[in-house]
Amino acid sequence: MTTRAGVYEADEFAPGRPSAAAAAHAAAEARRHQVLMALRVLVGVVFLAFWEFASDRLIDAFFVSSPVAVGGRLWQWLSDGTLFYHLSFTLTATGLGFLLGSLIGFTIGFALGRSNDLATIFDPYITAIYCLPKIALAPLFIMWFGIGIESKVAVSAVIVFFLVFLNTYAGVRDVNPVHIHATRIMGAGEWQLLRKVILPSAAAWVFTGLKVSVPYALIGAVVGEFMSSNRGVGFLIAQSSAMFDTASTFAGLVVLAVVGAAINGGLKRLERHVLRWRA
Repeated sequence: MTTRAGVYEADEFAPGRPSAAAAAHAAAEARRHQVLMALRVLVGVVFLAFWEFASDRLIDAFFVSSPVAVGGRLWQWLSDGTLFYHLSFTLTATGLGFLLGSLIGFTIGFALGRSNDLATIFDPYITAIYCLPKIALAPLFIMWFGIGIESKVAVSAVIVFFLVFLNTYAGVRDVNPVHIHATRIMGAGEWQLLRKVILPSAAAWVFTGLKVSVPYALIGAVVGEFMSSNRGVGFLIAQSSAMFDTASTFAGLVVLAVVGAAINGGLKRLERHVLRWRA
């Protein structure tokens, strides 16, 4: 704006210019985020320090090992290639099971969500299969597909299928009918309706199903390796526990935890990118 002296002063609320209050709020949020990240690291450091202190002082190291011993075993696995060899097998089974289960779950969930007739026909059968303990299917898959990677993929895919299917089905059903009718009134075809209304509305549900299914995909692959395998992180854990090697058992669990967190973090970033329009 212009003052009486004729000097131009920038308007605090001019379009495209952040106000002083907004800038202060952003700075406060940045500081808060830094504090929370520091606290997150501190919690991990305190936990590891207490674990190291408690080992052989409060609890027998045979049962809990120690961070130093676990770290040493991980370094040994990294040095001799053991970790990469077994982890590649587990990640391959997890990835294939996750992709296969997600694709089938999304397709069937979307089809049944859009068709009341199909939902009425198949609902009791899907519900009945869903009620089965998925892990109980592992021996059957081993009989069908053998002890190779195929049986691990099958267990992982079945678990992921139901999580993605249920979320996709609920997301498609949850679309506001007012939006659908309004889009049709404006002359949109079926493809435009799917692309502009249904898929964006159901995307949040679908990503929730994907994020929830990631650890279960890993669980399915590892359980298959527990039951019949000579490769994979699950095999390492089973072998270590059978030999009462606590450090190796914890090392395998740490690897699985890190892998699951990394995959979940990648999905969160993808979700923020795909659903950026919601901001």
